[in-house]
Amino acid sequence: MKLFISLLVLACTCIPALAQVSSLVHKEEKRRYIVYTPAAYQRQPQQSFPVVFNFHGGGMSMAEHMLYTQMNGAAERHQFIVVYPQGIQQDWNVGFGMDYLAGTDDVGFTQALLRKLEQDYRIDDKRVYATGLSRGGFFALRLAAELPQQFAAVASVGAPMPEPVLQHHQKTDKVGMLLIQGRADKVVLFEGKAASYLSAEDTFDYWRRHNGIGGATPQPRLLPGAAGDTTQVNWLEQGAGGVSVALLTVQDGGHTWPGADAFNIGLPIGKTTRAIDANEVMWEFFSRHRR
Repeated sequence: MKLFISLLVLACTCIPALAQVSSLVHKEEKRRYIVYTPAAYQRQPQQSFPVVFNFHGGGMSMAEHMLYTQMNGAAERHQFIVVYPQGIQQDWNVGFGMDYLAGTDDVGFTQALLRKLEQDYRIDDKRVYATGLSRGGFFALRLAAELPQQFAAVASVGAPMPEPVLQHHQKTDKVGMLLIQGRADKVVLFEGKAASYLSAEDTFDYWRRHNGIGGATPQPRLLPGAAGDTTQVNWLEQGAGGVSVALLTVQDGGHTWPGADAFNIGLPIGKTTRAIDANEVMWEFFSRHRR
């Protein structure tokens, strides 16, 4: 495992022109992050670029998450910057296992990181987005609730709305919301967990109401599957006033990043769908939302 992690770190540092490991000090704590810039960033020195924060799952490192999600490829194709922050003890404060208010100030760290990026890179501040897997997805939802004035849209994979965020959510700004959840996820349950997080469907309804999207909920559409893939994806989306909320339900899907290489780490993470590529789906959704 140590060798594997070392290879991952090497992989993200051997192309310094594109991926940079950097750090900043927030509340006397050194916090690290990786910034990946597409090749177009150097070719177009007068242009500002969108940025996507991509938060790792619990127990993962920023390098592992970068290589697992493979979002850098989408960044090249669509010309956006990707940032992979590192959580303290490989975790994010969403109110599980630590105090929501007195625990690690990950929201403040994210704000400080965004300010640093705006100083160091040509960032389009109207096109700032966040995503994450599992614990990182929970945290992306916390950012949507607490910093909607800075994030135009958020995508969460394998992580519905945390109950602690609901208890503290007071902002009314609208934010685009994309939810991707496996129906057969055994790590984070599709149907929710009492006193911990909502179901995927209740999370969709929550953000639909928050964004002032009324009317009858449309019927989801079934996306065509891939050959030999037993999973299927139902796409449910509703929008109003330039802001959308979408729920992608992966039938027979597990606690995985759609389109990523399947891997086995000894945990019941389940199947990875080939019906969609999460990175492409996210960018198409993000690109329709601006602050």
